[in-house]
Amino acid sequence: MIVLKLGGSAITDKERPETLDGEALERAADAIGGALEGRGGGDSDEAADLVIVHGGGSFGHHNASEHGVTTAEGTRDAEAVIDVHGAMKTLNQFVLQRLLERDVNAVPVHPFSTAHRDADGALALPTSQIETMLAEGFVPVLHGDLVAHAGEGATVVSGDELVAALARDLEADRVGLCSTVPGVLDAEDEVIDRISSFEDVEAVLGASDATDVTGGMAGKVRTLLELEAPSSIFGLEDVSAFLAGERPGTTIESESS
Repeated sequence: MIVLKLGGSAITDKERPETLDGEALERAADAIGGALEGRGGGDSDEAADLVIVHGGGSFGHHNASEHGVTTAEGTRDAEAVIDVHGAMKTLNQFVLQRLLERDVNAVPVHPFSTAHRDADGALALPTSQIETMLAEGFVPVLHGDLVAHAGEGATVVSGDELVAALARDLEADRVGLCSTVPGVLDAEDEVIDRISSFEDVEAVLGASDATDVTGGMAGKVRTLLELEAPSSIFGLEDVSAFLAGERPGTTIESESS
């Protein structure tokens, strides 16, 4: 069981609202399609163990920022919900189209229709439908989105949150995050090979320099350290290597895992 996230900034131009990075998405889709083809094809039992999540990039983050919606601050304005959710469905359709063109048996799972937060902000993401999709040979593709939030209307759910929930509930063997950088970088912009505690890298991790309502690299590292499955953060050029079983970029695995 593999959970792979395509970072929103890796497949969109995050500086330009609702702008796809078509070349980057094509490269990611090529890698995914090639990996599944090498394992027997998109409709085989052996290939049906991949769940894909993609971030919001310039589609989700721009619209969420325009409406002042974050993971904690919500909205009860239906038009705002439709703007953000609609933008994410558009990006999701682009991702699905590229995967289908490569014979990946990809299907959409929209978090707004399935997940929610309680009054404390805890995310509930049912996964039985995803398990059934996998068993039937589909590759579920989820995305950052809005979700109903008790007491707040609707708030953002990030792709990283979805990855963490899926990894725990589906008992993932490996988790991979494809980013715009080749891994977590140190003060000299060199890739850190392994992270086992947040304190080891806290001084060099900062927030994203583009519009990001979900926490940047520091948030990703914190989230991945809480998982039992080993995780990797890597660049677009290493998607194939990760899917082939390698550990490119930065490996994140807490000492207690």
